[in-house]
Amino acid sequence: MNIQAMMKQAQSLQRDMLNAKKEIDAMSFVGESSLVKVTVSGDKKVTKVEISNKDTLESDDLDMLEDMIMVALNDAFNKVDTETEKKMGKFANIPGLF
Repeated sequence: MNIQAMMKQAQSLQRDMLNAKKEIDAMSFVGESSLVKVTVSGDKKVTKVEISNKDTLESDDLDMLEDMIMVALNDAFNKVDTETEKKMGKFANIPGLF
């Protein structure tokens, strides 16, 4: 294989990687715990936080609520990472790309 063909293949692979990343960035992922639902974009930006049963919460429950929000965020981010690995994993064995 000549160097020109290798360069074309590398450029094509780079385009495929960028397209896969754009596709992931455009997706939404939802993380949930018992009272909290968090929506994040594929680039890990929180786009929405929903708290169920707001009227039933008292100030004593704030610490518990913070923990639930953290669990929901981590759940959503794990889903982003899983999708990224699924779509981008095929590129991982190519030296020098990451």
